[in-house]
Amino acid sequence: MNADWVVLDIEGTLTATSQVHVVLYDYARPRLGPWIDAHGDDPVVAAAVAEVRRLGDLPPSAGTDEVVAVLHGWMDADQKIAPLKTLQGLIWAKGYADGDLTTELFPDVAPTLRRWHAGGARLAVFSSGSVAGQVASFSRTTDGDLTSLFSKHFDTVNAGPKRAEPAYRTIAAALGARPSRIVFFSDVPAELDAARAAGWRTVGVARKGEPFGDASFGSHRTIGSFDEAEP
Repeated sequence: MNADWVVLDIEGTLTATSQVHVVLYDYARPRLGPWIDAHGDDPVVAAAVAEVRRLGDLPPSAGTDEVVAVLHGWMDADQKIAPLKTLQGLIWAKGYADGDLTTELFPDVAPTLRRWHAGGARLAVFSSGSVAGQVASFSRTTDGDLTSLFSKHFDTVNAGPKRAEPAYRTIAAALGARPSRIVFFSDVPAELDAARAAGWRTVGVARKGEPFGDASFGSHRTIGSFDEAEP
């Protein structure tokens, strides 16, 4: 495919959806309240909590329990909302650093990424999870620390919504690359549509047993594992 940059989705592409919806969500859920209370002076946490109050139509005086109730509701609905992702990412980073969490990758992922990286391909990530959470997740995987493989990380805060074309234009500008020299791998057809609209090359990842494993990827090239693809 002769690409300068390979940009990768995580959930459903590099890891099973259950890695996020079960392992990571279950880890973060009971820790949100204690984290907010323990880190209230952290500007990042304070800004996230203020944004939760705003988006959740809570009064500025709303306490931690009310804020957490909104966060849990967003988690239950799998909402990709920035302050939730920020707080989850901080909690997950601590969990990985403490050894409580390990990212289980699909078996074909690490060997392929290492081969691409060794061959000169530059790798980046675009995920709804926060950049902090992304870096943490790759720091402790079933295949070791993979953080050195990735040159750039993007999330919905520094790029924008994953199903919106402008996000991909923002990323291309940040990478300093022509859109036609970027290839995006994702398991979500709507994300691939948005990337293609921005001029990117696209590859659908349809893994058996995943939510989009049987989806229609239209004219996007589609693979079942990274063993079938080369950048």
